[in-house]
Amino acid sequence: MSVIQVQNEIGVLKKVLVHRPGGELLNMTPDILTELLFDDIPFLKNAQQEHDAFVRIMEENGVEVVYLVDLVAEALDAHEGLRFQFVDQLIAEGRVSNRRYNQATNAFLKGIADSRDLVSKAIAGVNLKDIDMVDKISLNDLISDPSRLILPPMPNLYFQRDPMATVGNGVVINHMQTYTRSRETILAEYIFKYHPDYLDHVPQYYHREDPFTIEGGDILNISEHVLAVGLSERTEADAIETLAKNLFQHPECAIDTVLAFDIPKARAYMHLDTVFTQIDHNLFTVHPGILGTLRVFELTKPKRSEQGDLQIREIEDTLENVLSHYLQRDIELILCGGGDRIAAEREQWNDGSNTFCIAPGTIIVYDRNEITNEIFKDRGLRVIEMPSGELSRGRGGPRCMSMPLVRE
Repeated sequence: MSVIQVQNEIGVLKKVLVHRPGGELLNMTPDILTELLFDDIPFLKNAQQEHDAFVRIMEENGVEVVYLVDLVAEALDAHEGLRFQFVDQLIAEGRVSNRRYNQATNAFLKGIADSRDLVSKAIAGVNLKDIDMVDKISLNDLISDPSRLILPPMPNLYFQRDPMATVGNGVVINHMQTYTRSRETILAEYIFKYHPDYLDHVPQYYHREDPFTIEGGDILNISEHVLAVGLSERTEADAIETLAKNLFQHPECAIDTVLAFDIPKARAYMHLDTVFTQIDHNLFTVHPGILGTLRVFELTKPKRSEQGDLQIREIEDTLENVLSHYLQRDIELILCGGGDRIAAEREQWNDGSNTFCIAPGTIIVYDRNEITNEIFKDRGLRVIEMPSGELSRGRGGPRCMSMPLVRE
């Protein structure tokens, strides 16, 4: 079995990557919430308990769970001098422009002996108290509060679906749409570029340095040969075309069709997987709010080279028929909230459509979406509910928090 194997959304999950929320949530304050893409501040203790419950559910169902911090630390320890390169890159991309603060932050992080502690602190963020600027010799020193953040936190990292995506036997390292999340992909890059388990074993189909933005919540593996990508608030059309070309040209990739789903550009919808996920061989859950506006485009490799890099056409059909055609079976859509407008909008806001399938017909969902969850149960699905009072404040559900590495 390949170290990465994800050719669908519903096969039995064997291995998954997650990030347990940590000190980064403690460096959030109301005045920077919008900048950090949050609507509220999660209570860390309860958020960790909820995340632990999520992990426990997966482990009880035979899934091997690995943690982001551990993998990055193991990658740093595997190569001499890599820790210093890692710190230099974090600070450079963290826009620490003040020369003294830059040097002090660099020295502080490089002085952390344990690689796991280093990665955790890099995620949590660095403030003036950490770098201990005793000699107040500048105007900045005199006017700045000791709690002032020098290196911003990465509070969105518990949504591991977004910085990267696994496709077939390869990986997509994303170019995030916002500066707040752009440094998250450094961690993904270090795992697949330097970790002994993945070094030289995993083809990369998109790079964080590529010019167009794309995020993992928009990427769904429909089948071994078909990939769906959301054209969303966070993912650009040029990125989808670039990814499609890279997939079609790579000799190890079986993908021959990319479907671009044009969804409304709004924070409530954000990514394709917030409005649309697969829950069984023939079942998808969908937010009814997208059905009247959704457009689907097919990208394939031209049959003749003179036709250009890609062959693109709009598919004018219902979503059920489109999915039925590419999966070669009858498909049924289950509406979030049962189709009731108020229930659908409320539960979609709390990720009622962001289910995480760990085996055909077995899904992990947030417990707060009671109407949608009851509909799932009535359809005979095995519904495993997890606590969600704090984690849901980040606007992401169980699928958002998980990055599959191996599926049957």
